[in-house]
Amino acid sequence: MKLYDLKLSGNCYKVRLFLSLLKIKYELIPVDFMAGEHKSPEFLQLNPWGQIPVLKDDSLVLRDSQAILVYLARKYGGETWLPSDAAEIAQVVQWLSTAANEIARGPNDARLNKKFGFNIDLQAAQQKTESILNIIEPHLDRHHWLALDRPTVADIACFPYIALAPEGDVMLDKYPAINRWCDRIKQLPGFITMPGIESN
Repeated sequence: MKLYDLKLSGNCYKVRLFLSLLKIKYELIPVDFMAGEHKSPEFLQLNPWGQIPVLKDDSLVLRDSQAILVYLARKYGGETWLPSDAAEIAQVVQWLSTAANEIARGPNDARLNKKFGFNIDLQAAQQKTESILNIIEPHLDRHHWLALDRPTVADIACFPYIALAPEGDVMLDKYPAINRWCDRIKQLPGFITMPGIESN
């Protein structure tokens, strides 16, 4: 198994984190994003979208971090991380959509502007961040995990860019339930960190 990766990408990190939680061995292949390697003809053969992460497992090539999490959970994680029950899997998938939409356009975009200088409307991204955090906070005040009564790929998909929100100048001090959830994730056996996310 090979993972084409960028160390500072939250989307790549969520895959690395999940592989570590599942105790799966893999080959990490760094992609030189700043040199444009993700747009090279060789890389575009793997992923015509020119995006990372990309997971290669034997002959299967997958793009999109949420899709990769689903694949890994179903193939290697059993019912624990991605249940097959219709109601339960729907609860997980709705959070995968949140990771790909509200979280991507909120804390991810704010971080891209502040940390990497991307031409993104910072104020709009920060407002979206506060909006989604204000929805997630009361939810996590009532529940230990996002989707079910245990950690699932929903938590792994949403965790990185929420934890990295301060790098987009959105502080998490006023979100105690979110901080407790982050701490619970950091206590999972096999947890690994990335730059910008401290381990406990």
